[in-house]
Amino acid sequence: MKLSNSVSFIPTLSSYSAASSFSLTDYTTFLRTFSSCSSTRAASNVLSLALLLLLLVMAMWVLVGLIMWHHPGGSAWGLYSLLLCWKTTGVTASNPRIAAIPGPRGFPFLGSLLDFVGRNGCCPHRRLASLASYHGARSLMAFTLGYTRVVVSSHPSTARRILCSPAFIERPLTESARQLLFDRAIGFCPSGERWRSLRRLSSSHLFCPRRIAAHEPIRQADCAAMLDAMVEELAGTNCSVLQVRRYLQHAALNNIMAMVFGKWFAFTSVNGDGPNEAAELQRMVREGFGLLGAFNITDHLNPLFESVDPLNIRQRCAALVPKVFAYVNTIIEEHRDRHTSCRTSTSTSPSMTDASDFVDVLLARQGEEKFSDSDMVSILWEMIFRGTDTMAILTEWIMAELVLNQEMQEKLYKEIVETVGGGGNLRDVDAVRMPYLQALVKEGLRVHMPGPLLSWARLAVHDTEVGGFLVPAGTTAMVNMWAITHDDNIWVDAERFQPERFLTAAEQFEVRGGDMRLAPFGAGARACPGRALAMATVSMWVARIVQRFRVEEHPSYPVRLDEVLKLSCEMETPLVARFVLRENAK
Repeated sequence: MKLSNSVSFIPTLSSYSAASSFSLTDYTTFLRTFSSCSSTRAASNVLSLALLLLLLVMAMWVLVGLIMWHHPGGSAWGLYSLLLCWKTTGVTASNPRIAAIPGPRGFPFLGSLLDFVGRNGCCPHRRLASLASYHGARSLMAFTLGYTRVVVSSHPSTARRILCSPAFIERPLTESARQLLFDRAIGFCPSGERWRSLRRLSSSHLFCPRRIAAHEPIRQADCAAMLDAMVEELAGTNCSVLQVRRYLQHAALNNIMAMVFGKWFAFTSVNGDGPNEAAELQRMVREGFGLLGAFNITDHLNPLFESVDPLNIRQRCAALVPKVFAYVNTIIEEHRDRHTSCRTSTSTSPSMTDASDFVDVLLARQGEEKFSDSDMVSILWEMIFRGTDTMAILTEWIMAELVLNQEMQEKLYKEIVETVGGGGNLRDVDAVRMPYLQALVKEGLRVHMPGPLLSWARLAVHDTEVGGFLVPAGTTAMVNMWAITHDDNIWVDAERFQPERFLTAAEQFEVRGGDMRLAPFGAGARACPGRALAMATVSMWVARIVQRFRVEEHPSYPVRLDEVLKLSCEMETPLVARFVLRENAK
C-alpha cells in the first residue's frame, strides 16, 4: 500500500516538474516581451515629449511673432520694442525713446514686403503715400520689410532731417550693389576719407559748372545728331510716327560716355541691336538697371535664408561683372597707352584740361588717391548708371505732357522763337533765360519725378530723433518725395501739370535741395552731384525738340501716363507720337 502510494506520487512529482519547467520558459519569454514593450513605450514617450516640446516652441514662436506683429510698424519694430523694454525700466510712453512710430503692421514675419513686390499694379511710392495718409503718419511712418526696420518721411521737415543729418550719412548696401562692386564707388561707398575723395573728384572734375560748360559743344553736337537721326527715320519710313525713348536713351548714353570715357557712338546703332559696341554697352546698361532696380527680398530676410535668391540676382551679377570689367578695362588701357605715348614724346605728363574726360582725371590721380584698377572700373561704371536714365526718362515725361497739352507746347515754341529764333542754335545760356522752359522742367520733376523715393535709401548710423520719435541705429530711412510733391496741403492742385505755378514769385526756387517741397536730386552730403548737368541737358533737349518738331498725339497711339518703378519711375508705355517738322526747321 505504501509502495503503491509512493509509486503513484512519483508521476505526480514528475508532472509538477514538467509543468514548472514550462512556466519558467514562458516567464522568460514574457520578461523579454515586456522589456521590449517597455523600450518601445519609452521611445514612444521620448518622441511624444519631443513633439510636445516642438509644438510648444512653435506655439511660443507664433505667439511672440503675433505679439511683435501687433506693434505699430510690424514685427521688426515689435521685436525692437521688446528688446528695448527688456533693457530699460521706468520709462513712460511719452518718452521719445519708447513712443511707437505709427505705421502699418503688414503681414506676420513679412511686414509690408508685398507692397514693394507689387500690389495690384500700384507703385510703392503711391502705396506708401496712401498708407501714410491712412495712419496719419505723413511726418514719419514705420513699417517692416521682412527683418528690416524702415521709416519713411512724407513731409518736408522730417525729410530734411533724414537727408541732411550726419546720423543718416550711410546707405544700406543691397545684394545687387555689392555684387556689382558699387560699394567701391560713390553711391554706396561708406562715409570716410575715401568717399569724400571720390565725391570731391566728381564734383570738381566732372559735374562742376566749368566742366559742364566745356563739354557743351559735345552735348550740342549730340543733340543735333539725335534730331537728324529722328528726321532720317521719319523720311525713311515715310511715316510721321516715332518712338522717342530709344533716341533719348542713346543721346543720354553718348552724353555721359563723352564726359567719362571720351567716346561717342553714331545714332545708326540707336535700336540697340546687333553686335556693335554701342549695342553691347546698352545691353549691359539695361541689365545693370534691371539688377539695381529690382526689389530683392533677400536684402530683407533673416541671415538664415541668405542663400534664397528668387530673382537669381547673384548669378546674373556674376555673368555681368566680367563683361563690365573687360569693357571698362579696355578703355582704361587705351587712355594709359595714350598717356605713356605723350610722356615719351614730350617728356612730361599730359596736362588736364576742362575738356579732358574722367578717365584722364582718375589716371592722373591714381597714385595720389591710391585707386586700384578695380576701383577705377567701379567708379567709372557707376558714372554711366548715374547719368543715363534720369535725363532720358524726364525728357520723355515732359514731352508726353506737351503732347497732351498743345497750348503749353505752343507757348514754349513762342518763347524759343523770341529767344533764339525758329532755327537758331539754343545754348545753355539761352535756356536759363527762358522762364517758361525752366518752369516746364521743374513741373516735370514735380509731377513725374524719376526717383520718387530718391532712388537709394539712407541708414541710421546711431540712435537719433526724427519728428519726436526715436529712430534706432540700423534703421533704413526713406524719403517719399513723390508724396511731398503731390500733397495738396503743400501744392495747390497738386495732381495737375501746371508749369505756370513756377512763374509766380512765391515759387521761385532752385531744385538743388534747399527747399524740401521739391528736392528731386536729394539734399545734403549724399545729394546727386550731377543735378546741374541733368537740368541743362533736359532743358536743351526739350527746347530743341519743340523747336524742330510739332509733336502731336496719334489716334493709333494714345498717350498713357501710367508709370512703372524700376531703377527710376518711367512711362509704362513708351511715348509714340506724330512728329511734324516745323516750316522753318526743314
